[in-house]
Amino acid sequence: MNDRPIVFDDGDSYEKMMGVWSRSVGGLFIDWLNPAAGLRWADIGCGTGAFSQLVFDRCAPARLDGVDPSNEQLDYARKRFAGKQTAFVQGGAYPLPWPDDSFDLAIMALVIFFVPDPAKGVAEMVRVTRPGGVVAAYAWDVLGEGFPTAALQTEMRAHGIKVVLPPSVEASRLERMRDLWECAGLVDLETRVFPTHRVFESFEQFWDISIMSSSTRAALADVDAATRDDLKAALRARVKIDSGGRVDARAHANAARGRKAH
Repeated sequence: MNDRPIVFDDGDSYEKMMGVWSRSVGGLFIDWLNPAAGLRWADIGCGTGAFSQLVFDRCAPARLDGVDPSNEQLDYARKRFAGKQTAFVQGGAYPLPWPDDSFDLAIMALVIFFVPDPAKGVAEMVRVTRPGGVVAAYAWDVLGEGFPTAALQTEMRAHGIKVVLPPSVEASRLERMRDLWECAGLVDLETRVFPTHRVFESFEQFWDISIMSSSTRAALADVDAATRDDLKAALRARVKIDSGGRVDARAHANAARGRKAH
């Protein structure tokens, strides 16, 4: 069994695996938010800037500030946004490194289940958002098999390989997200489920990219070659492969949004 924590220490691998998935659901999330242009954004747990890129591509922000605990991820984000109105700093979800009422929107994209105390994380998002501003998040529905590598995780368990889950995995449940937003005093609360998919040109591509996940790399680190081969064969048999050899992988995320009361 493997008890290694999930560590984000490779920006390139994250982009190839989770960055693409994040943007696929992030676009739906932004459509739902329907924000005006010229706003100040906070991206908490910004990582490589996958969601931040969507904000710049689609929302014309006045400024975007990000915070993340991983220097490796931040290095990727800083290079990505060189010359833009951004600042990416190292830190956790609480306390956030900004004054009260600093932003029009505070966002967590695929992050809330990594926050040790999600209630504190949401409270900090509220603190740094101006009255009337938006606090919102989306997260893979891990417990509802919405994670992009859910099929792989099922086969890992069947092969006696421990799946490494985020520390606050319950926070990815839709009802738990609603509770967190209500307890933080947010108003005009809404929740939504966003289904998405990603087409891989071959099973080999699907396998190679799926095992780039930080949690999967941690779980497979000490698995012997024979077990790994068996796992791969079992996953191939489980997923749907079309006549052209492509894999159409499915996932879904839960989301919550609310406004800070005046």
